[in-house]
Amino acid sequence: MNFYIASSFKNIEQVREISNELKLKGYIHTYDWTQNEKASSLEKLATIGVKEKEAVMNSDFFVILLPAGKGSHIELGIALGFRKRIYIYSPTNEIYEYDKTSTFYHIESVNKFVGSFDLFTQYLMEQENQVKMNLNKKD
Repeated sequence: MNFYIASSFKNIEQVREISNELKLKGYIHTYDWTQNEKASSLEKLATIGVKEKEAVMNSDFFVILLPAGKGSHIELGIALGFRKRIYIYSPTNEIYEYDKTSTFYHIESVNKFVGSFDLFTQYLMEQENQVKMNLNKKD
């Protein structure tokens, strides 16, 4: 199964950590934006934008690690539009604070997790292993 992880450069180490965990379990990262340097031109931004859009579209599930910037939230919108399985990780309860949250975090199909990053990683692995088992039962 394919995955995509959205976040900000502030969370680059966490993105890499969870990506490595997933890849060790046989999942495929559709695009690793952490290998990029910050874009220095509009052309480079456009190129990265196309790659990220395609990566979200080609993923089976989408992860967003908060805090995240506007690009990650646009990717979240793409994932919602393409009905991907979505996991949101927040280290704080801000996603439940009315003046700090987003309407899209609270759509029924969005899986929210607040707590430690390690527990989130474990939760994500358990959820996706369950999906794999259910898909294997259908085959």
